[in-house]
Amino acid sequence: MIQKIGQVMVYVSDQDKVKRFWVEDLGFSVISEEDNGEGMRWIEIAPTNDSETSIVLHDKELISKMQPELNVGTPSIMFVTDKLDELYEKLTTKQVTVGELVSMPSGRVFNFADPEENYFAVIEKSE
Repeated sequence: MIQKIGQVMVYVSDQDKVKRFWVEDLGFSVISEEDNGEGMRWIEIAPTNDSETSIVLHDKELISKMQPELNVGTPSIMFVTDKLDELYEKLTTKQVTVGELVSMPSGRVFNFADPEENYFAVIEKSE
């Protein structure tokens, strides 16, 4: 049986640029960077070193060539924070593309884009 989500694959055109965004703008940690020596490179990032779920940045063009049937579109990911206003201000200050703060029945939320215009969302939940 499945017990948890381990990794989410995100396919990007410029792995280094997107990695910098997640690390410098969002404060994620690089868990690992791997290269199989045959042109396949992947970067695993997460909010903290001990996160249960991580994001793996893959080269979109390479993966598309290797597995043309694979959907390399951006997955819809909802992140959680207990400091929504602080995060919103931080991203706005760093000139990250952010959407409007919206109140939903489940909490306040906003979306943001990485440098390749892949959009993600953040919802406020108190721990």
